[in-house]
Amino acid sequence: MLCIDDLCEMRERMGDHYAPVEYLVREAAQQWERDEAMALRRAVFCIEQGIFVRDDRDAIDDHARLLVAMSCNGGMPEQVVGTVRIHRGEAEGEWWGSRLAVHPAFRSQGHLGATLIRLAVSRANALGCETFLAQVQMQNVPLFNKLGWTVLEETSVHGRPHARMQADLGRYPPCHDPVSGFVTRAKVLA
Repeated sequence: MLCIDDLCEMRERMGDHYAPVEYLVREAAQQWERDEAMALRRAVFCIEQGIFVRDDRDAIDDHARLLVAMSCNGGMPEQVVGTVRIHRGEAEGEWWGSRLAVHPAFRSQGHLGATLIRLAVSRANALGCETFLAQVQMQNVPLFNKLGWTVLEETSVHGRPHARMQADLGRYPPCHDPVSGFVTRAKVLA
């Protein structure tokens, strides 16, 4: 199996040739998916952004549903390249999304974060969500706005500027089969 760094190196060597890539976005179904998602979160939130010191796990992980975006080879999931978690809030019908992370080498795809967000809200919608919220880093607010989210207030989380945002549930039909999830294709440098 190729690691993310190997894929990035291969893309650089081959230049501007494009090849279709398929991604499976679903609720984590196997332990290796959960392990890679947690490693990705650590890489993004601890190493890249420096928000947490050693690990970003918290008590929410004990009951959250973990969603993953995986690159596929020949239709088979190969590696986790994005993740987000969803969990019930304190109020009846309230759900939250948090810890959205996409590997830097795959951020240029643009659609992976959006597809993770779409599955997060659609899955919560199928589980009885009446309000879906997230604390969104300010640089990501434009993406969420494009996806039908509204800023409720600006706030600070872990000393960083965020916006508390709410999804328009009408734009996210319920997803009753989280393991099948969504399949998306993109053209990327190969």
